[in-house]
Amino acid sequence: MHNFIVFLFAIGAGITASGLIGSIYRLIASEPKTKTATVLHYAVMAIAGPVILFGNSTKSYRKKECSKIAYALAVALSGYWSFAMGVLILTLWAA
Repeated sequence: MHNFIVFLFAIGAGITASGLIGSIYRLIASEPKTKTATVLHYAVMAIAGPVILFGNSTKSYRKKECSKIAYALAVALSGYWSFAMGVLILTLWAA
């Protein structure tokens, strides 16, 4: 049971970090126009990606623009991405 709780905590930590970084970036930044801004955008999206992917896929699914399988794949990928980031966060925090 301990491993399952750590698993859920890692997913929660990843989603939280992703949501915070993504929201702050959306408030501050605009569309990237320079090469440096584009590189920064991609670096932020590496962290904020799970929440952005989940949000965009949910919008697309509600508009009936994607199938249930594509939506499930996007949700699964978002969950795994959050888990990987959460494990990294927990490892850094524990060290």
